[in-house]
Amino acid sequence: MTERRETGRPRRKPAGPRKQSPKSKPNYKPNTLSAEKDWSEGERIAKYLARAGVASRREIERMIEEGKVSVDGQRLTSPAFKVTGKELIRVGRKTIQAPDATRLWRYHKPSGLITTTTDPEGRRTVFDELPKSLPRVVTVGRLDLTTEGLLLLTNDGTLARALELPKNELERTYRVRAHGTVTPEKIQELAKGITVDGVDYKPIKAVLDRETGANNWLTVTLSEGKKREVRRALESLDLQVNRLIRVQYGPFVLEDLRPGSVEEVPTDLLEAAIGHLLDQPLTKKSPQNAPSDGKGAVKSRLGRRKPSARLDPRKRKPKK
Repeated sequence: MTERRETGRPRRKPAGPRKQSPKSKPNYKPNTLSAEKDWSEGERIAKYLARAGVASRREIERMIEEGKVSVDGQRLTSPAFKVTGKELIRVGRKTIQAPDATRLWRYHKPSGLITTTTDPEGRRTVFDELPKSLPRVVTVGRLDLTTEGLLLLTNDGTLARALELPKNELERTYRVRAHGTVTPEKIQELAKGITVDGVDYKPIKAVLDRETGANNWLTVTLSEGKKREVRRALESLDLQVNRLIRVQYGPFVLEDLRPGSVEEVPTDLLEAAIGHLLDQPLTKKSPQNAPSDGKGAVKSRLGRRKPSARLDPRKRKPKK
């Protein structure tokens, strides 16, 4: 019979009173932050992180509820918490840098691009054609696949939202080529406001510029910017839109910006134009507020090619 061996076992300590865990102590406070610790100056953490490009405010609020956001090493529990930008802010394991100064660009969107980040059908998007030198930007509203013209880009989601809100009543102006007959009665009907398929549209200003055969060029101005508003409103009056160009959005105009080109709005002009819509003044010391090379507008790949069509229809040369 083989000898049985056992390893030595440590002697047990005599039984005594058990130590209380930190969570069971009456005065225990978790390592978290709520809205109670606040500053008179600063902005809400959700807005701050949205400006930093982390995610939308709603998504950030959900991250805070899940305990993924920390400030100076303490987990945040309330989206009402304010920060000044001097804190160490983390989302998960990622340290968040301070947001860049608010910037805005004018972009001449060509026809054939969709205004979205990705497309399930594999079509080209405006972000595929933007220059790589641009930072992360979002679009102010959208333009349809075949709609051309002015599209605003910004690195500040809060500014984009302010420019889109109907209550701010920023007018959008379009040049429209439509097939059909334009009458004073149709223009008056648009001016009163119109309902199409159960959707109410506010009064639309329409001016007939000229007639070119079966087509007409109009200047259309609206303040809502609902989905396909110009096309649906005119189609309800038997006017088929076959070309649509946005030439103005609020105080910003397309002017002679070539298709595919991008140009930044200088900070002083931006604040003068929409300063009343901003919660705080823009940072004027940003080195990126103006191009340093003096070359002017930054152009995308599309901007290097000659535009296939001008804003106005070409005039036919008289026959000899």
